[in-house]
Amino acid sequence: MTTASRSRGARSVAVPWPAPASGPAIVPVFLPHFGCPRRCLFCGQEAQTGVAANAALRDLLAAARAGLEARIARGLGPTELAFYGGTFTALPEGALGACLDFSESARRDGLISAFRCSTRPDAVDGPVLERLAAAGCATVELGVQSFVDAALRLTARGYTGAQAGAACARVAASGMGLCVQLLPGMPGVTPTVFLDDVREALALGARALRFYPCLVLEGTGLAALWRAGAYAPWDMETTLETLAQGWLLAHQAGAAVLRMGVAPGEDLARALLAGPWHPALGSRVLGRALLRAVQELARGLGFPQPGTRVVLEAPAFTQGHFWGHAGELREHWAALGLGSGNVRFRPEPMMRLRFEGEVGAPSQAC
Repeated sequence: MTTASRSRGARSVAVPWPAPASGPAIVPVFLPHFGCPRRCLFCGQEAQTGVAANAALRDLLAAARAGLEARIARGLGPTELAFYGGTFTALPEGALGACLDFSESARRDGLISAFRCSTRPDAVDGPVLERLAAAGCATVELGVQSFVDAALRLTARGYTGAQAGAACARVAASGMGLCVQLLPGMPGVTPTVFLDDVREALALGARALRFYPCLVLEGTGLAALWRAGAYAPWDMETTLETLAQGWLLAHQAGAAVLRMGVAPGEDLARALLAGPWHPALGSRVLGRALLRAVQELARGLGFPQPGTRVVLEAPAFTQGHFWGHAGELREHWAALGLGSGNVRFRPEPMMRLRFEGEVGAPSQAC
C-alpha cells in the first residue's frame, strides 16, 4: 500500500518493498530430456545443465543422495530436492517410481523437507498430480514458455495455449504450489506478448515465476534459423527493460520471480552463439525494476518541481543492485535528482521518496 503526505514545504510517498522471499536451499537433480516426447526448437539442456542426456538415472540419484547426506554431516538442516530438466511426469514408470521412492526415502531420513519437479503442461493430469502430492511434492514447475499458440507452434512445443492454461489451473487447484517458466524472446514472443504471458500466469494462480530469456545454443534448431537470418534474439536493453516490467507485475501480485537467466557454466559458454546472456542478468533486472518503481512514485508527486531537493530512502538489501551493473543506472537516477548524497539505505523494507525545500520544513513519510 502506498502512503503519501503533503505539506507546504514537502511532499512524500512511501511504499512497501519487501526483500525477496527466502526459502530452503534447493538441491537439483538434472534429468535433461528424460521423458521428453520431442526436442523443442530452442532446447539445449545438456549445455544448460552440464549433464549428458544419456546419464544413468541410478548414478544421478546416487550423487544426489551423497550431496544431501554431506549437507546433514555439515550441520545443515533438511533442504528441498528438485527434479529439473526433461519432463518429470512423463518419465517411464520405472524411472518415475524410482524418483518418487528416492524422494520419500530422503524425506523419511530427514534429508529433505519436500521436493519439486518441472514438467510440461500436457503431462499433468489429475491422477499424476495426486500421485505427486502423496509423495511429498510441494511445487510443480510448468515449462509453459508462452500461452500464445503461434509461438508454441513456431517452437514445436506440441500443446496449445489453452492446454497450458488448463494445466496451470489444475496444478493451482491441487494444493501444490504452481511455478510457471516463461521464455521471453523465443520465436513469436515479443515484449508485449511476454508481459501478457506474465499476467496470464499470475491470473492462473502462479505463486512463482522463472524468466529464461531465449538463447541461441549450438546444436539446436534455433541455431539453424539464426544462421539463416530467420531469427534474431532480443538485444540486452530490450531484455533488461522487459524483464523489469515482468518482475514488477509479479511483485505487485505478491508472486516471486525465482530466477532470471541461465546459470553460467563451461558447457553453456561453449554452446552459446547469440542471445541476451549475462552473469549478473538478475541483478541488472532488479536494478531496472527498482528504478521504474521510483520513477512512477516521482511522477505521482509531480516531479520535477523547481527548487526542490529529492531524497530517497531504500531498503539496505537493494544496495547491491541499486546503481546497476558497473554503475549503468547512475545517469538515470541523476535524471531524477538522485545521487550518492541523497540516497540513503535503511534496514526497513520500505521505499520512501521525499521532495523537500519549497517552503517550510520537510515532512516525514509514514
